[in-house]
Amino acid sequence: MTFHKEGYTSMALCILVIFILNAAVHFFYPDSDALRWFVYALSAFLFIVILQFFRSPRITISQDEQMVLCPADGKVVVIEEVEEPEFLKDKRIQISVFMSPINVHVNRNPISGVVKYFKYHPGKYLVAWHPKSSTDNERTTVVIENQVGIPVLFRQIAGAMARRIVWYVKEGQNVHQGDQFGFIKFGSRVDIFLPLGSKVTVGLGEKVKGGRTILAELPVKQA
Repeated sequence: MTFHKEGYTSMALCILVIFILNAAVHFFYPDSDALRWFVYALSAFLFIVILQFFRSPRITISQDEQMVLCPADGKVVVIEEVEEPEFLKDKRIQISVFMSPINVHVNRNPISGVVKYFKYHPGKYLVAWHPKSSTDNERTTVVIENQVGIPVLFRQIAGAMARRIVWYVKEGQNVHQGDQFGFIKFGSRVDIFLPLGSKVTVGLGEKVKGGRTILAELPVKQA
């Protein structure tokens, strides 16, 4: 099992807290076996939660210019036609993937191409499945244009527990399908906006895997 670099500080702090908590119990309550075993169990639970949250399994990416890879592990909670007002300013197919705290939280590029647009938006921390989380929550917006000129927009959206969005891309950068573009800590959501005419290959409620599940097939050319 490998762990993501974004988790090193959190794992170190967790170990420090566990050490202090156990040392305090042994010092102040040396004769309380019940309390000591409760703290042992709590410490083990906290450590396991932190480890599983920041796990970063190695995966094999099968790149295909026509296909859109899922950018994150989670569950599909939205598939609908919407107006995208920030950059594309036209109708798109929106697919939203909700990441619970038990999912891998690595975010991956859905397509290869050039980053045409990037913007970070400070905001609220509504629950990730709230309808207004896409527009009101802390988020990033990224647009990648592939080699035939088709843009795909996607957003990292912070949830009620998420308090830090991390990204590794910038405008003008060439990126590869399946490579990491960011990370969100502790529960969140990713929205992806596809051209009309894309063939969606997932269904509502379906569990998906970042960099492995194919969300859709792009049209041959821009609609």
